[in-house]
Amino acid sequence: MEDVAIIGASMTKFGERDTWIQDLLAEAGIACLEDAGVSGDAVDHLYVSNMASGEFEGQTGTANALAHDLNAMPAYTQRIDQTSSSGGAGIYAAWQSVASGASDCTLLVGGEKMTHRTTSEATDVIASLTHPAEYKHGITLPSFAGLTARAYLDKHDAPRESLAEVAVKNHYHGTQNPHAQFQKEVDKETVLESPIVADPLRLYDFCPITDGSAALMLVPESKASEYTDDYVVISGIAGATDTHVVHQRPDPTVMNGVVESGESAYEMAGKSPEDIDVAELHDMFTILEFLQMEGLGFADVGKAWEHAMEGTTYIDGELPINTSGGLKSKGHPLGASGVAQGYEIYKQLMNEAGDRQVDADVGLACNVGGFGNCVITTIMEQA
Repeated sequence: MEDVAIIGASMTKFGERDTWIQDLLAEAGIACLEDAGVSGDAVDHLYVSNMASGEFEGQTGTANALAHDLNAMPAYTQRIDQTSSSGGAGIYAAWQSVASGASDCTLLVGGEKMTHRTTSEATDVIASLTHPAEYKHGITLPSFAGLTARAYLDKHDAPRESLAEVAVKNHYHGTQNPHAQFQKEVDKETVLESPIVADPLRLYDFCPITDGSAALMLVPESKASEYTDDYVVISGIAGATDTHVVHQRPDPTVMNGVVESGESAYEMAGKSPEDIDVAELHDMFTILEFLQMEGLGFADVGKAWEHAMEGTTYIDGELPINTSGGLKSKGHPLGASGVAQGYEIYKQLMNEAGDRQVDADVGLACNVGGFGNCVITTIMEQA
C-alpha cells in the first residue's frame, strides 16, 4: 500500500456567493492545480464531494462537468455523497485511490451552493438524511442537537455558559481566517441572549447556511518530491457508522462513530490523542465540539466543557481546536466542509496559516455526517 501525500490545497471564500455549484467547484479546482503545480490533464482520478446539488440546484453530473472545466479528461470521475460528511468521505476515497496504486494523481474538490434557498428549504433538504420514521414527525438535526445538549448539561452538571464559550472562541478564530463566512467576534452575553432555536441552544450555537468550495491534491509520497520539497502525509484515516435512528443509541451524548473512527485512525498512524497538536472538529452545533473532544480522547467523558471554560482550545491554548473558525464561523457548505477541514490542517502543518498559525507537527480532522450517523477521522503529519 502506498503512503499518500498532499502536495496542494485551496479554499474559496465561504459565505453567500452569487454563482452556481459548477463555478464554485471550478474555482477551487483551478486554484488547487495551480498550488500543486499540476496540469489538469495529469489528473488520473477526480472526486467531487457534494451532498445535494440536485436538491439545491437541480444540477447533477457535477464531477463529469468539472473534468471538462479543468481539462482533466480522460480522468476517472466520481461524486461522493455521505451527507454532511461528504468532504471527509471524499478525502477517504481520494486516499484510497492513491494508496491502492490505482492513481498517481488524485484531485478532490468539495463544494455546495445553499444560500439561494430559504432557511426552511435548506433545513428540509438536510433533514432528509434522517430516518423516514423520524423525518415524518418533523425531526431535524437542530432538534437532535437541542435534546442532546440538554442531556449533556444535565448529566455532567455543566453550565450553559460552557457552550457559549465554544461559539465565542470559534468566532474569534474566524476573525483570523480571510476565507471565513463570519469574521467578527461575539461575546458570551450576545450568544446567551440570542433567540432560542432548540432549547437550550440559541441562534449563535448553530452554524450558518453557506456556499463555498475547497480542494486537495493527493499523490504517492514516493513521487511527492517530483512536485515539491514540502508536503503533508496522511498517516491515519478511518470511517465508521453509528445507528441511523438516534434514539436507538445507548447514550446520545456518546458518538460511537467518532470513537470508532478515531481509534482506527490513531492505530493506523501510530499516534494517540496526546500526539495531536491541532484539530478541526465538526461543530455544526456547539455541543458537537464537546462530544467529539471526548470521543477522540482529547477530554475525559463529561469534562470537555471544562476545557472550554478554561480556554485550552484557543489558538494559544494547549490543544487549539477549530483554528479556522470551525463550521460555526467559517461556514458549512455541506460537501466542502470536510475538505476545508483538511485544507486547514494542511496549512497549519505547512506553516502557511498566517495569523492563525500554531506550532503543529501532527493534526487531526473529524467530519461528521448527520447527527453522528457516519464519521471520518483523518490524521496528517509534516513530511
